[in-house]
Amino acid sequence: MHKRSLLMIAGLILTTAGPVLAEEEEPQPVLVPIPRMSLDTALNAAQAAIDTCRKEGVQVAVTIVDRGGHPQVVLRDVLAMDLTLAISRNKAYTALSFNTPTSQLAQRFTSPFSVGKTPGLVFSTGGLPIQASGAIIGGIGVSGAPSGETDEKCAQAGLDAIQDDLEMAEM
Repeated sequence: MHKRSLLMIAGLILTTAGPVLAEEEEPQPVLVPIPRMSLDTALNAAQAAIDTCRKEGVQVAVTIVDRGGHPQVVLRDVLAMDLTLAISRNKAYTALSFNTPTSQLAQRFTSPFSVGKTPGLVFSTGGLPIQASGAIIGGIGVSGAPSGETDEKCAQAGLDAIQDDLEMAEM
């Protein structure tokens, strides 16, 4: 009998607490503000990446994608191959999607039917997520250097060129 009484009391508490908890919940907003980089900010990052790769003696393509994964800035140096455009975009999109440098994803998806086989994802070094105040706001991808490490070094230089501005920006 004691066990039955406890169950009834617990049920009563749950049924009366439910409406109270629901009333304390804030309603969902109608619109959700999504921070985006300005064109100038994205362009500064892309140009810094190009400049760094030029100092390394290589010509590359750089793509900056916004929070939605859409290209915001695309730069291809004069001698960078056409293929570098698609690869840099996919690196930026992958870094954004996983909020992780693509260099850390290379060995993560190795099974034949894993997410790594999804079109548009590239798990080679050279893509970095772009964050501002702890929120993911985009990605930068670089392609065309002889090694992914150089691609990532140039992407990091692009990110470094705007990082202080991003951290100081109000969201």
